[in-house]
Amino acid sequence: MTDDGRPAGDSPREYRQARFVPPAGATQILLVRHGESRAATADDPFPLVDGHGDPELHANGREQAKKVGERLKGLPISAVYVTNLRRTAETAAPLCRHLGLDPIVEADLREVFLGEWDGGLMRIKAAENHPIMQRVRAEQRWDVIPGAESNAALDERIGRGLQRIAANHPDELVVAVVHGGVIARVMAMATRAEPFAFAGADNGSISHIVMSAESILVRRFNDCSHLSDGFGALRSQMT
Repeated sequence: MTDDGRPAGDSPREYRQARFVPPAGATQILLVRHGESRAATADDPFPLVDGHGDPELHANGREQAKKVGERLKGLPISAVYVTNLRRTAETAAPLCRHLGLDPIVEADLREVFLGEWDGGLMRIKAAENHPIMQRVRAEQRWDVIPGAESNAALDERIGRGLQRIAANHPDELVVAVVHGGVIARVMAMATRAEPFAFAGADNGSISHIVMSAESILVRRFNDCSHLSDGFGALRSQMT
């Protein structure tokens, strides 16, 4: 016998590196940022839905949506969620056609409410490097903008939306087509990072979380490997 109790001549037991296995009952969620939406102009503001800017996809965004559908169509996806803003439904449409699924609306995952700067004005103010926008970046909170949503309020409603999805899909894989600000907050909550640490997910990118009763695990952030160089390198916008 050897010192560790094995018969003489036996090979030592090997301990291989194990692959990740989701906890029992957990829900895997692929967070897809919607495709690029149309440009904002001062004389053509976005229509509003419950105060939120609701632009349609730009031609680039429609192409990104097709690429997302091609990337994900072979996965065992149980459901596709969108928000009440049209750019998410338009992005999800190619994937839903591939899968034969109707999208489910989860309005609590809609974009950050930007108060007086919603409807496209925030993009203009950001391009101008407006002093309030400088404060938003420095203080890492949206409610510097008059009437905008606080980080705490955003976290609370995002949490509600994610919990509903997880409760409906234990041990399943789902897709949620959402917004850049939402993805940033989910990642920051999961990793306890600074509020804007994950700002700027690319349009059409895929991030991957695993939700269990105990925690949110991050498996992937801003995967753009399905996008061409031209689309993957598009300058990221907030809404």
